[in-house]
Amino acid sequence: MSELYGDAHRDFQDEFETRKLADRLTEMIVQTEIGEAEQAFIESRPMFFLSTNDEHGQPTVSYKGGAPGFVKVVDNTTIAFPSYDGNGMFYSMGNIQKTSKVGILFIDFETPHRVRFHGEASVCKDDPLMDEYLEAEMIVRVKLTKMWINCPRYIHKYELKELSHYVPGQKEKTPLAGWKRVDLVQDVLPPKDHGRPEQEGGVITIEEWVDDVQKGEG
Repeated sequence: MSELYGDAHRDFQDEFETRKLADRLTEMIVQTEIGEAEQAFIESRPMFFLSTNDEHGQPTVSYKGGAPGFVKVVDNTTIAFPSYDGNGMFYSMGNIQKTSKVGILFIDFETPHRVRFHGEASVCKDDPLMDEYLEAEMIVRVKLTKMWINCPRYIHKYELKELSHYVPGQKEKTPLAGWKRVDLVQDVLPPKDHGRPEQEGGVITIEEWVDDVQKGEG
């Protein structure tokens, strides 16, 4: 429990008289291994939220999406997932490379449920799992330090209409990201994307792309 709660947590627990409750919940729900139920839940998720910290201690949160099963439980203390093509900033991956500590929220909006997963992460371009993920640039492995089920009472209910057509494997050829067609980035696109904007709808203005984003088409 000392690893989960610090002085600030204890101060609030004492102020609101929840210290004993917090300790009891820790005994009841905090795990250091991934059980069968948690494995099934994690591997069924088509998305999760990933929290990382940069070298200055600044946290950030990223949305990560894929087809169900894109997060794999490798063993009872390790999960793995792919890093797909992004915006070229490599913000989450760079943070992991530098500071390694991550927090992950796996969540189900249809049948409200969520699991918090804390661990030490690493990234690798030569991971054996690379062959199992179409178009993956790297594989992230996260070694569990602690995880627990979180109360679902404030989770709003939503239904998944369809997977993003940008997720590798959803179409015969994964479409080019809309923002890569913007005229302002044409001179800095990586070599792998040279010529693709002209082949996939043509170059557009930033205003046109923003308009697409606002319509949910970006």
